[in-house]
Amino acid sequence: MIEIISATRSTEDEFWAQSALGLSLRRLVDDPRLRAHIAFENTRGLPEIYNSRILAEDGAADDALVFIHDDVWLDDYFFADRIHNGLMHFDVLGVAGNRRIAPRQPAWCFPDTTFAWDDRANLSGIVAHGKMPFGKLTPFGPVPAECELLDGVLLAARRSRLREAGVLFDPRFKFHFYDLDFCRSARSKGLRLATWPVSITHQSGGGFASNNWTESYGKYLEKWQG
Repeated sequence: MIEIISATRSTEDEFWAQSALGLSLRRLVDDPRLRAHIAFENTRGLPEIYNSRILAEDGAADDALVFIHDDVWLDDYFFADRIHNGLMHFDVLGVAGNRRIAPRQPAWCFPDTTFAWDDRANLSGIVAHGKMPFGKLTPFGPVPAECELLDGVLLAARRSRLREAGVLFDPRFKFHFYDLDFCRSARSKGLRLATWPVSITHQSGGGFASNNWTESYGKYLEKWQG
């Protein structure tokens, strides 16, 4: 079984009728391996929601968990197969990532706060962007590739592996840096991270340098000492 875990500000009806993820899951409704856990009208931080499913007792230990944003189109009809196959080789999967960590790195793709892209030799992944499915492709680098950091737009792992390693999302990082922190925690416990070929379209490009982002960046640097 694969649990799709997401949070949305939308009501339940709005999510299933209007959101990219909701419409995508409706398209894949005939795949019995997929089960959705959605936090509707959400105001809680993502770690709280994600951790609740890692620690949940109503799911099987070997279930694959996919933490994903609600503004993502699942373009790949073989989504479940991609996730299962990837988790046979690696502990944590993503669709875009960085093979290294630079000092004080503020995002998986930016090595510093000038927000200039890292050298493409360090990057991996392919993600489409656009309001509608099958958007314009942005290639970052070869896939699959082992990485140190993965983009939080989509992260996948087995519940049992995260529990065994004692890896959870840090509630201090409600909407920013939760993904970088999670990746560094996973790597510190010896888990292997990698990008994997999964076709998605992301409706947004991410937000940087807002007040909330800057506050979270300070907490992140404090925790990881740069």
